Amino acid sequence: MPNSVLSFVFFFFFFLMFNLSNAASFDVIKYGAKPDGKTDATESFLEAWKAACSSATASTINVPKGRYLIKPVEFRGPCKRSIKMLISGSIIAPDYRAFGNSSTWILFIHVDQISVFGGTFDAKGASFWACRAAGNNCPSGARSITFNWANDVIVSGLTSINSQVTHLVVNSCKNVQVRNVKLIAPDQSPNTDGIHVQGSSGVTISGSTLQTGDDCISIGPGTFNLYISHIKCGPGHGVSIGSLARQMEEDGVENVTLTDAVFTGSDNGVRIKSWARPSTSFVRNILFQNIIMTNVENPIIIDQDYCPDNIGCPGQSSGVKISEVTYKNIKGTSATEEAVTFNCSKTNPCKGITLRDINLTYRNKAATSSCMFVEGNTTGLISMPAICL
Repeated sequence: MPNSVLSFVFFFFFFLMFNLSNAASFDVIKYGAKPDGKTDATESFLEAWKAACSSATASTINVPKGRYLIKPVEFRGPCKRSIKMLISGSIIAPDYRAFGNSSTWILFIHVDQISVFGGTFDAKGASFWACRAAGNNCPSGARSITFNWANDVIVSGLTSINSQVTHLVVNSCKNVQVRNVKLIAPDQSPNTDGIHVQGSSGVTISGSTLQTGDDCISIGPGTFNLYISHIKCGPGHGVSIGSLARQMEEDGVENVTLTDAVFTGSDNGVRIKSWARPSTSFVRNILFQNIIMTNVENPIIIDQDYCPDNIGCPGQSSGVKISEVTYKNIKGTSATEEAVTFNCSKTNPCKGITLRDINLTYRNKAATSSCMFVEGNTTGLISMPAICL
């Protein structure tokens, strides 16, 4: 073997051994966590986080198999180097009464280069939903997993079940990848959105199964450059941009793509929703394509007349400006005769709406559509009679 090759081999071996010997790894059991699902492991997780966050090298927090009882907890940065959390076990929430006024269960805040792989998060939301249904004096509910002001985030292979309210929140973040997650709650569980994205840019959601009691994915103000692909939605309320116009001064939503998705038995398919009141918000450059609908109540819908309980908005019209929205290659079955509904603002009509290759049926017949205050065009094969655009 030539000396140059030998030198490279020895150098690579030395480099590998040096990095392995200097890799920082922190096991929550070594910090006192007991995987019995009964003993409070919150402080043990925080101690492991503190050690990883202060590590001079990239670090890993290991959560071995077992069940770990975790109360509302905050994993705060900034940290010196990247952190990878490898979860082989299950994270279990206490009774909802232990949450007090906390709006979050697992919170990552002001931390960059954080990755969470695997694990099952069980928020035990049923007792909380029952409290709400009974009209008792209940807490407001806690989101299961939240990332606030975090950048360069990876969430992969995670399962969240029975969240009190939203399963996964991405708020004020940049460059986030959500891959191959399963977010599951019963059909009638209140406000159990799957993923909520707001005030964030460069977010990618892919390969995920979302079975919830509310929106599979909800997209809030200030969301830019969001890419969603290969998701399964249903039951749930579909993928919703909005609701917008909650506030007069509000950021918009721009550059959103949803592609290669399947909706099954959901209340909505792809929806844009805004309150019927003034706002500076907007929705533009949106693409919904390659979507299969199966028994979906409202496969394609824009609703700018949202006014629950007729409070704070009767008689008004939405200030949200909706433009350049394309629906392409969407097919399947509608659970209602009207499969396409464009109910836009009379003071700010929807503009640049395009339907291309739409094939939606209702009871083996072509479905219908309705349009109010919308400008657009159709191209390609449209199976629906008298499409209203």
